[in-house]
Amino acid sequence: MEKIERKIKRALVSVYHKEGLEEIIRALHALDVELVSTGGTKDYIESLGIPATAVEDLTQYPSMLGGRVKTLHPGVFGGILARREHEQDLKEVAEFNIRLFDLVIVDLYPFADTVASGASQEDIIEKIDIGGISLIRGAAKNFQDVLIISSVHQYLSLLDILREQKGITSLEERKHFAKLAFAVSSGYDTDIFRYFDQGNLSAFRVAEDHLNVLRYGENPHQKGYFFGNLELYFDKLQGKEISYNNLQDIAAACDLIAEYKAPTFAVLKHNNPCGIATRETIQEAWVAALACDPESAFGGILVANRPIDVATAQSIGDLFFEVLIAPDYDSEALAILTQKTKRILLLQKGKIPSNYSFKSALGGVLVQEDDNYNEDPKAFEVVTQKSPSEDEVDDFVFAQKVVKHCKSNAIALAKDSCLLAVGIGQTSRVSALKQAIEKARNFGFDLQGAVLASDAFFPFDDCVALAAEAGITAIVQPGGSLRDKDSIKKADELGIAMVMTGVRHFKH
Repeated sequence: MEKIERKIKRALVSVYHKEGLEEIIRALHALDVELVSTGGTKDYIESLGIPATAVEDLTQYPSMLGGRVKTLHPGVFGGILARREHEQDLKEVAEFNIRLFDLVIVDLYPFADTVASGASQEDIIEKIDIGGISLIRGAAKNFQDVLIISSVHQYLSLLDILREQKGITSLEERKHFAKLAFAVSSGYDTDIFRYFDQGNLSAFRVAEDHLNVLRYGENPHQKGYFFGNLELYFDKLQGKEISYNNLQDIAAACDLIAEYKAPTFAVLKHNNPCGIATRETIQEAWVAALACDPESAFGGILVANRPIDVATAQSIGDLFFEVLIAPDYDSEALAILTQKTKRILLLQKGKIPSNYSFKSALGGVLVQEDDNYNEDPKAFEVVTQKSPSEDEVDDFVFAQKVVKHCKSNAIALAKDSCLLAVGIGQTSRVSALKQAIEKARNFGFDLQGAVLASDAFFPFDDCVALAAEAGITAIVQPGGSLRDKDSIKKADELGIAMVMTGVRHFKH
């Protein structure tokens, strides 16, 4: 890797938000870096007792058109784009008395926040940054010579460079920050396009305000990134750094728990439910959910749709888990849960909008609507001689919500609004059912009177026979197989109630 070093001697600073800027400015000043700035940023720098040159002194033009034109001038962009090892570039900047920049710090106008605030179209349009985005792209393009800091989230990294490296950057570092800059730029343009193209596919939430660089991806040898703003939906109360895998699990947990209205607690592992129950209180729901699969709960993701009270916190006790998500926490419950400092505790501030999902494939992107189908017992078609009881219908709805969030092929067994076991990710449906039955028995559950939910149809009647043998009395499945009649006939022979929904819930 090339190590072409550049020392920061001159910096252009033009930011909207000033949080965290003071330490940067003082560190630059301590290294005798000349500061050039604009408007409010220049005033802020000077309020710290540190001198700054106005951009207007370089351009010989004042800020004009209501602030729309400030930095768009060769006196600024020539100093950013000039190539240090290009003889003609250096000749031209000398001829026009243009001085070079080594560092550019820009924080864009808050376009997405302005849209979200319900502001007028006029105010929204004025938050489309022109000069700032041009500075970011220009400095990133010339990463051979210039370091670009395009977000406040990069300030800590810049401070390390200023303090530990005395303002000396390598080509590798400059290229890394250029990559982040183009991520910021593309995300910003996506927000703008989304505003102008409201209601169309391209307007969906591909990225939020900023890019988060994670420690690594699914495994330590993979790089990982998160395009999004977790703070929009959660307050992180404590815990270690949230990882790539944590983020996937958090998303899966929030999607699952959003299905339930009554007090419900769920435990997930590797994006799949391994325990979930609905009860009168959240503490009772936790105890029942944990009993579903106490082995898998170790190191799992816990999620509740009610505040965590003292009784629930005490019941959780010393169990090792990665993340706990809830809409609120009693102060005494927090005192218990925070005794282990590495636990990630998230307070979910509201419903997370989810309409479409995205997945890379074959050099492109697959996009689909989320599976937001609401289970409606009125739409169930009873196809057997025996009809399900009211309790079984309630368990159908409960189990269908679970199986919808399991990797296919999937089977969920439930009773009394509690998951008994799941069979997940199997290559045949009968294998999924065998797995679920074995798990339920291993944890001491009596399957007599339980219901079975399947994410897709039964291609043969073998699952019906296996279910009856285990004591399961009712089945809900989408139907649609060429051999549906075989499964219905077998259910009638064995005295099992079966309903068909007409809605498949594959999840790959």
